[in-house]
Amino acid sequence: MQDPVHKPAGSSRRAILQAAAGAALTGTTALGLPGLAHAQKAARPEKETLKFGFIKLTDCAPLVIAYEKGYFEDEGLVVTLEAQANWKVLLDRVIDGQLDGAHMLAGQPLGASIGFGTKADVITAFSMDLNGNAITVSNAVWKEMKPYLPMEGDRPAHPIKADALKKVVDKWKADGKPFKMGMVFPVSTHNYELRYWLAAGGLNPGYYTAGDITGTDKADVLLSVTPPPQMPATMEAGTINGYCVGEPWNQQAVFKGIGVPVVTDYEVWKNNPEKVFGVTRGWADKYPNTHVAVVKALIRACMWLDASMKNRIEAVKILSKPAYVGADEAVIANSMTGTFEYEKGDKLPAPDFNVFFRNHATYPFYSDAIWYLTQMRRWGQIGEHKPDSWYLETAKKVYRPDVYMAAAKALIAEGRARDTDFPKTDGFKGPQDGFIDGIVYDGRKPNDYLNKFRIGLKAKDKV
Repeated sequence: MQDPVHKPAGSSRRAILQAAAGAALTGTTALGLPGLAHAQKAARPEKETLKFGFIKLTDCAPLVIAYEKGYFEDEGLVVTLEAQANWKVLLDRVIDGQLDGAHMLAGQPLGASIGFGTKADVITAFSMDLNGNAITVSNAVWKEMKPYLPMEGDRPAHPIKADALKKVVDKWKADGKPFKMGMVFPVSTHNYELRYWLAAGGLNPGYYTAGDITGTDKADVLLSVTPPPQMPATMEAGTINGYCVGEPWNQQAVFKGIGVPVVTDYEVWKNNPEKVFGVTRGWADKYPNTHVAVVKALIRACMWLDASMKNRIEAVKILSKPAYVGADEAVIANSMTGTFEYEKGDKLPAPDFNVFFRNHATYPFYSDAIWYLTQMRRWGQIGEHKPDSWYLETAKKVYRPDVYMAAAKALIAEGRARDTDFPKTDGFKGPQDGFIDGIVYDGRKPNDYLNKFRIGLKAKDKV
């Protein structure tokens, strides 16, 4: 665990906020603005000193920018950011109260809610970003895959499908060699994206069963958990033959010359939700004003991140610091500034690879939650058939657009955002295409969706 990052409580902005709060108690207007004292009193967070956890990935950026740009302080919050060793440690520390909240995998609050792994009431009112992951294979595997790839000139045609990898895996299987890949956590986006890509190419990534909690039952490709920053070294050592991870650890493989990113998650599922900000339900119930204040700061951070290339370049410099991601600026910039490099020299425009605010990236859509639940069901993490109503009920327990919209409306009232910045929605995006296998997803019909897949549990199958 890294040393925590924090700002001193005596900063000038903080002093102003404390003065305003004190004025609220005396009925004066410390800053000479009519009505400020009343507003400060009404909006005052119940808990002002907070500690948030994160994993060293590019998409921790909303927390980092909210901290570095003083947006937390604007809300009367004194925040400490602390890097965590892995996703399990991070979740456990939120649940036991050592952390007030954290940068989480989108599947973590849902997995905890249904009791897969750790059982706990964890909720989210804020989606941190869209896209941002990729699937990388070792140089040796890439060399075997490449002859099976359709080419455009001297470069592979994108997106690269797992059909080519299947040829390699089939050969390995015939030779009695297991094919192993890494992902970051059983309920991670990475696990589901990697499984989706493999299955679309005819490879079974395995099922979770009561007797096989590793999810490798009937697997053509054996998936295992590796913490994100350790992915390149683990592949280089030969322990795994490839992985799915967030940035900068795919581009790191290119820079180190040890592997080739073959497909981005944008190509697997266009504009997929990636990380969320998670807290326990108990914390949210106890500190509702604080929760809204945190979401306000995070919305502003995401708006800043998507406002200009100049801001992105500044964010790259900030994220490269050892306390945050700690990777070279050039590695982080490769994906944060609108491009993505596959095989060395095969660098393509990727303006939507990292999206933080555009396309309503921060809104916690029920349909996003339901997609994750369908994949948990598809691979056996949910062992029995559930009616469509269960998927929506579960999504509503975990995803909290009411908290998000309270923050959004406050920002609009303050002139920091516009009404048009936020969606008018019942929580569903509507039918979505843009998947690598061409299947359309409708969050209102999860069981119909499950029945469309060639590989994976159908709606009423049992593991």
